[in-house]
Amino acid sequence: MKLNSIGLPQKEAEIVAAELNILLANFQVYYQNLRGLHWNIRGKRFFDLHLKFEELYNDSQLKIDLIAERILTLDGIPLHTFDDYIKYNKLEIGKNINNDERAIELILQSLTQLLKIERVILKKASEIEDEGTTSMMSDFIVEQEKTIWMMKAWLETEA
Repeated sequence: MKLNSIGLPQKEAEIVAAELNILLANFQVYYQNLRGLHWNIRGKRFFDLHLKFEELYNDSQLKIDLIAERILTLDGIPLHTFDDYIKYNKLEIGKNINNDERAIELILQSLTQLLKIERVILKKASEIEDEGTTSMMSDFIVEQEKTIWMMKAWLETEA
């Protein structure tokens, strides 16, 4: 069995890197959606949501870099064109969303889809004992599950 530069089975590591590229493409769309929400949000909750969306897109930007660097660590090449991002995107593209509830719903849908992709990666990385990718996916999943819980709590109407 041929190993890559960090001692993982090359063929299986290429599969993990390909899955990470799918995640990268989807995170890029998520990031851009968040930028649009940040710019376009209106209403009485503007100040709180404007800041929250900025916090989320800054976090996404960091995750995008981590994903790309992990792909490189696995001897892969990160996707870096809009054509590729759209080709592999599984998220709804939010356009001209300025309503607070619709914005939060888009974030919930996006995070739910990102979790599905991350769980596939987590499973495949675990199978080849790729601790670096497994750890990164675990960290992402924990954070995103908490964000989903908070966003769902925000959407609940008062009794």
